[in-house]
Amino acid sequence: MKRNKDKIPSVNLNRESLKVRLILVSVLFVLFGVGLVGRLFFLQVIKHEELVSRSMQQHQITVNVQYGRGFIYDRNMNELASNIKVESVYVTPREIKDKKKTALLLAKALKMNERLIFKKISSKRSFAWVKRKVFPTEIARLKRHSLSGVNFISEDKRFFPKRELASGVIGFAGIDNQGLAGIEHQYDAALKGNIVKTVMKKDARGKLVQFSGEINGGAKENQGMVLAIDEVIQFFAEHHLSKQVKKYQAKSGVAIVMNPNTGEVYAIANMPQYNPNNYSAYKPKRWINGAVSNSYEPGSIFKPILAAAVIDAGLARPHDIFFCENGEFEIGGKKIGEAANHKFGWLTLQDVVSRSSNIGSVKVAQHLGKNYFYDYIKKFGFGQKTGVALPGEAVGQFKELAAWDKRSLASISFGHEISATPLQMINAVSAIANGGTLMVPRVTRAIIKNGRVTKQFKSKSVRRVISTQTSRQVIEILKHAVKNGTGGKAAIKGYEVAGKTGTAQKYDHKKGSYSSTAYVSSFVGFVPADAAKIAILVMVDEPKGGHWGGSVAAPVFKDIGRETLRYLNVPPNDQRVYILDRA
Repeated sequence: MKRNKDKIPSVNLNRESLKVRLILVSVLFVLFGVGLVGRLFFLQVIKHEELVSRSMQQHQITVNVQYGRGFIYDRNMNELASNIKVESVYVTPREIKDKKKTALLLAKALKMNERLIFKKISSKRSFAWVKRKVFPTEIARLKRHSLSGVNFISEDKRFFPKRELASGVIGFAGIDNQGLAGIEHQYDAALKGNIVKTVMKKDARGKLVQFSGEINGGAKENQGMVLAIDEVIQFFAEHHLSKQVKKYQAKSGVAIVMNPNTGEVYAIANMPQYNPNNYSAYKPKRWINGAVSNSYEPGSIFKPILAAAVIDAGLARPHDIFFCENGEFEIGGKKIGEAANHKFGWLTLQDVVSRSSNIGSVKVAQHLGKNYFYDYIKKFGFGQKTGVALPGEAVGQFKELAAWDKRSLASISFGHEISATPLQMINAVSAIANGGTLMVPRVTRAIIKNGRVTKQFKSKSVRRVISTQTSRQVIEILKHAVKNGTGGKAAIKGYEVAGKTGTAQKYDHKKGSYSSTAYVSSFVGFVPADAAKIAILVMVDEPKGGHWGGSVAAPVFKDIGRETLRYLNVPPNDQRVYILDRA
């Protein structure tokens, strides 16, 4: 009996121990269950959006492609920039089995570097562009091979149907249809089309099986740009300028045609040109619109500005005389001579301009005084942007009055020690032609949406520069310069032409002096002289075998002017002479 009593406590202890264990196990199961539920709640509720996003990234690829960039037209609604449908090539590396062979065939068909392609198709990426906006002939060659993992997608490519025509004004667009130069860049926000989000979905093996597209931000109406440029006048300017630049093997050339009354620019020609359809084949300096971005010392075509200033200030009249020192004059310790070693004695102000006397110009400027001269130069817009709606406009170089030295007044009087863009120069002379008002040059006419005008660009005046009476007097001087002075080769049968030649020595910065071989030959004028419909400037940089503005630039003015007047149906002074000349 004693032994049995001793065993009872042991049994009770075992039962208690088992009970504790069961409770612990139950608690652990409960905690595990709570943890599992909590984890599921965390993943399925709290992290739901993030996990869905990750899943989508693993099973689909999104590519943004721009479509529907706005067209660019000339003033008569002729297309200058449009779009064409092309195909781009991309790869899904996981689907490519024979990477070496694929890289070789892609390189041959697309005329690309084989190593570069092999590197792309060997990557772990799910998507890689090979070549964007490919020529149809290359696409056709490539599709014959039916390569696995090589795919195609349709895109818009910017197309310039007139090739080089007005390329300096229009500019070009990049691979993603973003404007990079000219009007394309200046009005990129207006011309930008719709960005289409293209989704390429993948199956479990990573193979692309579906395409879908939607427009980011909703579809918007296409906008287009109508320019003031006239493609016919632009062709005249480019054709005749190109002939002369080639004839004289010149470094470059610029020709501008504009309406002096409204500021509308009908043509801006730059030589050499480039084809914006293949802009990357040219050096970037070829893309520059020299008419607005390059500045030159104008030389003698600046003399009409001097004449306008001295007459408007009431300090001289066209027939007042100035002594021209018989061809040699010293000022500030430096001798000033005449072009072609001319030796002039007494000349009227009219003859100082028409015969292009440097010494006579110095004497006129001294009579005017530096304060008046400086003020009028500023009034005519030099040293300031014209406000033309084109990127990269230069302001030229025009020193503040306090920085003028003893020779500045003399040098500036005949167009040295000051630089201006061709557009600044023709705009200033246009103020003389239109009766004395400086205008803002305008290359745009309107923005349109689906054929409807939504914004009209109107003519703007900057300020009155000279009086109408002064304008008439300077016009008579410039008519005389063509009839009896250095501008004879600019004359157009049936019309009175007003204008001025220029032959500016280029400054050699390496030598610190003016070159004896490098010149800028120029002519600027307007026609008909007394009721100008067009103003034209021609500049030829560093011509060889001749450098006088009257021989190199004036004939280009004549040819462009003659054809433009006929095209615009501007009646001649003498209808009979006009008919004979036309025949």
